[in-house]
Amino acid sequence: MNKNPRIAIVGATGAVGIEMIKTLEKRNFPVGKLTLLASARSTGKKLSFRGQEIAVTELTRDAFKDIDIALFSAGGSISKEFAPIAAAAGCIVVDNSSAFRMDDSVPLVIPEINPEDVKKHKGIIANPNCTTAITLMALYPLHKAFGVKRIFASSYQAVSGTGAKAIEELKRQVDEIVAGKPVTKEVYPHQIAFNVLPHVDSFLPNGYTKEEMKMENEGRKIMHHPDFHASVTCVRVPVYRSHSVAVNAEFQKPVSVESARKVLKSAPGLDLVDEPENKKYPMPLFTSEKFNCEVGRIRMDCALDNGLAFWVSGDQLLKGAALNAVQIAEELVK
Repeated sequence: MNKNPRIAIVGATGAVGIEMIKTLEKRNFPVGKLTLLASARSTGKKLSFRGQEIAVTELTRDAFKDIDIALFSAGGSISKEFAPIAAAAGCIVVDNSSAFRMDDSVPLVIPEINPEDVKKHKGIIANPNCTTAITLMALYPLHKAFGVKRIFASSYQAVSGTGAKAIEELKRQVDEIVAGKPVTKEVYPHQIAFNVLPHVDSFLPNGYTKEEMKMENEGRKIMHHPDFHASVTCVRVPVYRSHSVAVNAEFQKPVSVESARKVLKSAPGLDLVDEPENKKYPMPLFTSEKFNCEVGRIRMDCALDNGLAFWVSGDQLLKGAALNAVQIAEELVK
């Protein structure tokens, strides 16, 4: 791998694409050349990178000839069409969609957890689901120490996880309600302002949503833990940015609050914020735009053997997407 790789961002004008550009700059990634790719309607739009304005060019089949690493965040259909083309051109793809996550030939990577899997790629590496990534940042260090058997979890997912139109919908609905006007809906099936929706992604025959099943399926693959079980309820909440997850975990070995705190305090990419007596605990308000996730509200579980309850919050546009992708790229150039 070139030590100053030529980087392309596919879906550069989207929320995650913009965060990828910012993250490459903030982390001083050794970019040899940056190419911004998007659909034809975004062609010519200029985005800033290290003080320079870079024009967006159209994503085409021959766009990857001189690219070393392509960070994809343009949706599953685009990834399915163009990621194999990029890989065939000699480019390594880091894909943010769900298109390849459960493909046995594609590594699914969180660099703090399974960086060695990067080396097993055949041209495509998958980024995990945002809620899974944020949860595992706290769960995996505990798993290493105590051996997780199963979890029960509920997510509190920000509207930016749906996209820019969802952010605008929440803003618009708040204004409509304050003004006493009828609430209009476009993105979500129900009003999201001053409400919560126990519905993220599409429903499956088993009654769970696709988003809910990702925690178990992706968690097993990332942690190399085929016996891991997760029962999850994913909820969309009227928060602009950062997902939070309440987790109740059962472990094979005895666990205490003190031993869990010790493990979590030294975990990479994670900040321990656990002073309930001082009203200090993780919140979306304070994790937004931060690279690290935060964990707190650590306590013994009242219903599980060797059980622990905790609360984790993190910026799903960063650790759940853009940051994780850039960290994978960093592993590639090591």
